[in-house]
Amino acid sequence: MQKRCHCGDIMKMKLRTVIYSGKVEIDNVPIYSCPSCSRSEVFPEVKPDLTGLIAQLGAKPDKQTFLFNECNEWADLLVEAKAEKQQTDPDAVEQLIEQRINKLLDLYLLAQSLNDEAWITDINKRLEQISRRPLFT
Repeated sequence: MQKRCHCGDIMKMKLRTVIYSGKVEIDNVPIYSCPSCSRSEVFPEVKPDLTGLIAQLGAKPDKQTFLFNECNEWADLLVEAKAEKQQTDPDAVEQLIEQRINKLLDLYLLAQSLNDEAWITDINKRLEQISRRPLFT
């Protein structure tokens, strides 16, 4: 996945580690990076969840490491796409998105049948995350 940088070059998406406050490592964060001007930018669809995680950590967090893909569906899909070497193929990523939505909807039905409100809330959050659709350029 890629997008055009302000300098005119193509920014490619990579899964990177974000360091917060010099103590917290947040792995598998989708970031666009420009090889020409070195500009980096967080994948817009995950930015609300990344800023939310950072806000939860507070101003003086303890030393720790997070796998961002464990709390964000987009990051998880992109980790899966990378593992299957499909990360740059928009059609393959679109197919993974469709499969993930179907899986989440199946889990939602199961959670509903069990009246598991916490699970339903978690699945709703994940469906909301994945509904933030990227613009493939």
